[in-house]
Amino acid sequence: MTFRLIKILFAIVLLCSAILYIVNIWPVWPVILIILFYLSLVLILSSNIRFNFFVRAYNNNPDFSENAVALSFDDGPEEFTLEILDILDKFGVKSAFFCIGKNIEKHPEIFKEIIRRGHIVGNHSYSHTRLMGFLGRKKIIEEIERCNEIAEKVGGVNMKLFRPPFGIINPKIKRALQHTGHKVMGWNVRPYDAVTRSPERVLERITKDLKKGDLILLHDNMPKTAYILEQLLVILERRNISTIRPDKLFEIHAHN
Repeated sequence: MTFRLIKILFAIVLLCSAILYIVNIWPVWPVILIILFYLSLVLILSSNIRFNFFVRAYNNNPDFSENAVALSFDDGPEEFTLEILDILDKFGVKSAFFCIGKNIEKHPEIFKEIIRRGHIVGNHSYSHTRLMGFLGRKKIIEEIERCNEIAEKVGGVNMKLFRPPFGIINPKIKRALQHTGHKVMGWNVRPYDAVTRSPERVLERITKDLKKGDLILLHDNMPKTAYILEQLLVILERRNISTIRPDKLFEIHAHN
């Protein structure tokens, strides 16, 4: 079912309900419930990138031939990114870093270091605004293109992968991506490390039901991430699970 069809059905049901209310057949509360149901449905569909409702995203690949998972980091580059890079080097692991444009401007050398060490970088918008889901198509295009321009200027890469801030995907973002040509990379393992204080709790969420082909989301803008990462890589080694770069997991190109 497409979003356009959902909107049409909602409009029909709402119109019929309103008419029934006007002619005193229905009370007002069914009309309110219908509106609340629609708004809740839109919120759920927009905030769950794994549903692939508006845009098909690369979330996981359970059919991958190897017993491997992939790591990705959001919201950098930041000072903590350097420690994360050292840990990845220690274990011989390559990852993906979805970078915020204004952070690339702030830490250009760290951005270049990510690329120099063999990791891929992706677009995470210029400002990472919390209003991303409310922006118009033109503003979203500006957010994406500005981030790409900075990345190319600083690191010489043309990023082809986009991860929407907060995982928000809606019709306006879909139309913006059709204009920019970016593919969406999501995740299927989200331990909520950005809002969970306990590193042990984060690790438990990651490793509890981890399967081959999973794509893990972490954030490299927090001091606790380095500890979480090192412990996670030890656990993966014990389980004989290898860690590969996300573009290898999906057999796609991250840069032009």
